[in-house]
Amino acid sequence: MADLSTTYLGLRLSSPLVPSASPLAREVDNLKRMEDNRAGAVVLHSLFEEEILADRDELESTVEARAESGAEAVSYFPALAGLRQGPELYLEHVARAKKAVKIPVIASLNAAEGGAWTEYAAKIQEAGADALELNLYRVVTDPELPGQRVEEAALEVVRSVKARVRIPLAVKITPYYASLPNMARGLVRSGAQALVLFNRFMQPDLDVEEMDARGESVLSGPEAQRLPLRWTALLYGRVDAGLAASGGVSEGVDAVKMILAGADVVMLCSALLRHGVAQLKVVEKGLVDWMAGHGYDSVESMKGVLSHKKVPDPQVFERAQYMKGLMKFQPARAVVSDRDF
Repeated sequence: MADLSTTYLGLRLSSPLVPSASPLAREVDNLKRMEDNRAGAVVLHSLFEEEILADRDELESTVEARAESGAEAVSYFPALAGLRQGPELYLEHVARAKKAVKIPVIASLNAAEGGAWTEYAAKIQEAGADALELNLYRVVTDPELPGQRVEEAALEVVRSVKARVRIPLAVKITPYYASLPNMARGLVRSGAQALVLFNRFMQPDLDVEEMDARGESVLSGPEAQRLPLRWTALLYGRVDAGLAASGGVSEGVDAVKMILAGADVVMLCSALLRHGVAQLKVVEKGLVDWMAGHGYDSVESMKGVLSHKKVPDPQVFERAQYMKGLMKFQPARAVVSDRDF
């Protein structure tokens, strides 16, 4: 049988198929099912910066309220261990997950800016996580804020988190940087040992009857593959870090493409939410069948074979293909011309 093992974040995984952060990871039983369906590792649902800061604010206000409740309250403070905070529950979940499965458990922190919340990275390590995925998700709305400052703030978050942990650190990013290859190298220099391509922004819609904006999440489909596929191929061999491709993967051939582009692991989310955790085996079978039919006996031998550095026509990943595509496009015959009148 084909050797599906791969190395990611310095961890040896039995498979390149990894469920990414999603609501499914909130239940330990789902993590067990992922392992039973031969996931190489699991990424837990995210602990958000806002959750940590909100709990800290609540704790501080509780302490202040009790301290001012009377003269005898001067020597009385709430038992901190008894306060059931969201972040504390997350740490407990990490510990339970580690006990429940043998495959690597990757915790997830979702953040926009730096701050004291980064101390939770160390607590996540103490809870037993094998690695940490830092999900950088920030929507900049201030027209006075230069892009360079946004990028430097992101790099500082990575440096701050990395300074607090010894476990491997992956950084999940967006594609919206002026020079993505340069930013990728900056992230690696700041401590990222792997890059996850990409964080998918939740795009709002407008309800024209209720006259309001809606923020419902929409599951991704095959059309979401192209962006991570392209940049995985472009970054392969150009950054000293592992690469995880994320977006639109639901069939074996999708995983094949990402690995050929240069991915160390392929992450799945929407496919598992849509079809169930058993879809992992469907994707694995498609991957194995393709390997058998094309003479590959290991995932390692496939990596990067069709990356920008190795593909016969590297311009397909660049601007030249954009021009070729437009020139070849033929409009539908139904287009109205002057002769129709």
